Amino acid sequence: MAVQIVVNIFLALFWLFLSDSYTMNNFVLGYLFALLLVFLMRKLLPGRFYMITLYKIVMLIFVFLVELIKANIDVLRIILRPHIKNESAFFVYNTELEHKWQVALLSNLITLTPGTVVIGVNDDMKRLYIHCLDFSTKEAEVESIKSSLEKAVREVGELS
Repeated sequence: MAVQIVVNIFLALFWLFLSDSYTMNNFVLGYLFALLLVFLMRKLLPGRFYMITLYKIVMLIFVFLVELIKANIDVLRIILRPHIKNESAFFVYNTELEHKWQVALLSNLITLTPGTVVIGVNDDMKRLYIHCLDFSTKEAEVESIKSSLEKAVREVGELS
């Protein structure tokens, strides 16, 4: 991905030198032409087309923001109740992520959402130990994480 970005910017700057007009509009035009060339050369360059990865990163941020808002509303409901009736619990979450950076990113995203904290990660990076403020069932909690945050992190890390 980084090679594709460098090639794209290099070709956009080359466009500026060829056109002999150093304006932002001309750079954007050159960047778009270079983007088309990088797309056509995507089989020759390593990794998948970088605009797909950027799209997946934006979608991860969007999913995280949605989960953040939902978690804040849930914690607010717990706080505003006259009698606190939530049941907090610890549980083990088994992840299918392959890379250490994906597990670290998932752990940070889970910890950043209010009401959940990743206490630890197993040595093989396949199990996360999580504390949940309002625990319903393990299946519900696991499905919630797997269908939103882990899915988005996995999509960012895909190579093809």
